[in-house]
Amino acid sequence: MPASPEINLLDLANYGADGQPHGMFRWLRENDPVHWHAEPGGSGFWAVTRYDDVRRVSKDAVTYSSWRGGIMIGDSDEAGLAGSRNMMLFMDEPAHTRYRNLVSRGFTPGAAQKLGARIQELARLIIDEVIERGECDFVSEIAGKLPSYFIADLMGIPLEDGVMLYEWTELMHSDAAVVGPERQQQATQNMLAYAAGVAARKRQHPAEDLATTIIQSEIEGDKLSDMEFVWFFLLLVNAGGDTTRNLLAGGLEALFANPGERQRLQSNIDPLLPTAVEEMLRFVSPVVHMRRTATRDAQLGGKTIREGDKVVMFYGSANRDAAKFADPDRFDVGRTPNDHIAFGGGGPHFCLGIHLARIEISAMLREVLTRLPDIRPAGEVERLPSIFIAGPRNLPVRFTPGARSS
Repeated sequence: MPASPEINLLDLANYGADGQPHGMFRWLRENDPVHWHAEPGGSGFWAVTRYDDVRRVSKDAVTYSSWRGGIMIGDSDEAGLAGSRNMMLFMDEPAHTRYRNLVSRGFTPGAAQKLGARIQELARLIIDEVIERGECDFVSEIAGKLPSYFIADLMGIPLEDGVMLYEWTELMHSDAAVVGPERQQQATQNMLAYAAGVAARKRQHPAEDLATTIIQSEIEGDKLSDMEFVWFFLLLVNAGGDTTRNLLAGGLEALFANPGERQRLQSNIDPLLPTAVEEMLRFVSPVVHMRRTATRDAQLGGKTIREGDKVVMFYGSANRDAAKFADPDRFDVGRTPNDHIAFGGGGPHFCLGIHLARIEISAMLREVLTRLPDIRPAGEVERLPSIFIAGPRNLPVRFTPGARSS
């Protein structure tokens, strides 16, 4: 094996301009794809960086558990883990299937398509709010607004509350050493308390919204408890908000860095937008990693995984694996096939909101590229201080002022 560079996937400083340590990922894929990684103050973990191995872990929920140790690299205390286990991401079978069946009605392809017109309307509204100014912060005023508004609309709460929830989400996903653990804990408590209020209102005053649908969902007499609803609400806001925002912002950065691909897309937006969205999902990989815990001894990538070991899948690495993607570091808006794993590598935890996410991303990209055609960088980019979620915290942009749509 060639001499190893210093591999540290826990150091925020290594998640720089690219948002992810792609140089380290490349070395690991080529030389030590299932790599034992030390963890200051912790037991250490296996870093899984090749596409096929990430898929294998994702699909084998019997061997690699979400419930046993949670989904984050750092270990939680039992009280914190017990609360998180009310969230679908932390569940194993059979609880996971029960929960997913209860909430899935609002996330089918048909349900997503019915919401397409409203998503497009929200995208137009957001561009209307900035188009006359000729400048804005793309993250907070465009990319972050769409999932914030849409989740608020979907759950039947005020749009401005969606923005407040987005601010709490950003705190929850930031590095605790940067924002402070107390602020993170407070943000989580704020969101759980807000969700409890939503549950109470929707039980008393049902409406035509997803919150009511989920609260009323029933399979053979089984319903979600208030506690389960509260944690599902937190999951929806976190998974549906941060990831969409960071994908849109990271995707625009990729277009800025690849002007030829940008021109290609803008000149052929109808045929190329679907493949461009998939390429952004692969190239940006807004969720950097997910943890599992081994329930039994297993072999993976030539290494022996012991029961109780932490196994961490690095999606951003798997999506740049040259064994799966030709010229993987090249951004290609027409790339096909493109079997990326930005929504997870299959198995029971494959993203529930995949259909809604694609519609949101496509709607906003179309608005941006057609109504702000000369959008360009206008200042320094500050990145989100996180090794879990990749994306810019702000992205100043300028464009030729235009007219509102109405």
